[in-house]
Amino acid sequence: MTETRSRDPAAFEPANSPIPSPPPEVKHKHRLKLGDILGPGLITGASDDDPSGIATYSQAGAQFGYDLGWTLFLSWPLMCAIQEICGRIGRVTGRGIAGNLRRHYPRWLVWTIILLLATANTINLGADMGAMGAALGLVIGGPALVYTAVFGVVSVVLEVFVRYARYVPILKWLTLSLFAYVGVVLVVGVPWGDVLRHLVIPKISLAPGYLTVIVAVLGTTISPYLFFWQAEEEVEDMKEQEGSRPLKKAPDQAPVELRRIRWDTWIGMGLSNTVALSIVVTTAATLHAHGVTDIQTSSQAALALKPIAGRYVFAVFALGIIGTGLLALPVLAGSAAYALGEVMAWRVGLARKWNRAPWFYSAIVAAMFIGGTINFIHIDPMKALFWSAVINGVTAVPLMVLIMHLGQRREAMGDFTLPPVLRAVGWVATAAMAAAAVGMFLTFNSNG
Repeated sequence: MTETRSRDPAAFEPANSPIPSPPPEVKHKHRLKLGDILGPGLITGASDDDPSGIATYSQAGAQFGYDLGWTLFLSWPLMCAIQEICGRIGRVTGRGIAGNLRRHYPRWLVWTIILLLATANTINLGADMGAMGAALGLVIGGPALVYTAVFGVVSVVLEVFVRYARYVPILKWLTLSLFAYVGVVLVVGVPWGDVLRHLVIPKISLAPGYLTVIVAVLGTTISPYLFFWQAEEEVEDMKEQEGSRPLKKAPDQAPVELRRIRWDTWIGMGLSNTVALSIVVTTAATLHAHGVTDIQTSSQAALALKPIAGRYVFAVFALGIIGTGLLALPVLAGSAAYALGEVMAWRVGLARKWNRAPWFYSAIVAAMFIGGTINFIHIDPMKALFWSAVINGVTAVPLMVLIMHLGQRREAMGDFTLPPVLRAVGWVATAAMAAAAVGMFLTFNSNG
């Protein structure tokens, strides 16, 4: 009689050997809920409206009224495209932007970009911490420098010692602080017909001051640190979800994940630009309308609003600076640490405990410390932000070119190279930033 062999793999295992467990089955969601969608794109977009960005948007509204609102309307799809590409790169490859650049491009080029990014982020950190301290001092009085130090310490403690799965909800809740500016614009009395007319029929000027603010708005809206953060957080989220793998290795997960990234990015960047436009409109309807056109910092904008729009608007505007700053500080420090860590082949990731990625967390602490020190050694914060803008302008264009090229390389992206429409809009965004960089240097030169 012929013995029939079982096809069960366990039948060939010794009786006392453990039977391996099958890999966990990933349950794909065909209909995404809002809570499933909102993640890296939302946090990245919200962090773009940091205190330094608020200063730029306030300057645009105070100096030129409603004339520059069109820049935020136009930059939204460009911003969405480049950020979606970064998110796709992270989710497809399972590595951040720096990790991918390190594997596919010359080391000297990658190192140059990373060092410029880290320098700009550190300067921006200092400016944002100083603005937060000044804003709290305006609201409750007391020593602004002490508040600056406290904000830096709180941000470090949360980013280093709070587990990633618990920290992300904190960052998501902090995005609600952005709605302070939406609330403000609804109560200050805005001629919405004029606003809409300027959005649809832009007023274009070749005056150096006008071009300078356009360049500043584009540079603030499309910033290198956002590229690194969104890609890395896609990697972090993937690692936190049981059964999730890079899409190159698990293509069956791609339809849901790529759709989620697109919705997350468009919602996040939409919120970012809505808030930025709200700040421009608010300062145009109040400061510009009353002849207050020289605004240099976000706290100065808040203080200028007090006699014109009242204590309530002043307080909400100032507290919004603090809320957005608490969101931006970890993103600025974290994106620099991720980029440096991947190039140095360190263990990186906010999901790791601090003693499992000591160099990564040391980089976060160092960035926060050096940035905070700027406020204590009497460096002019406006000059510091000027050089940060210059560095970002120099960094953004070659970095975007590399990101676009990377997104089209099958060696990196496998079957998930960029679709034609996304590729086209991404190159338009890159060209716009190149034009902005050229304009930046021309306007700096013309301003003497």
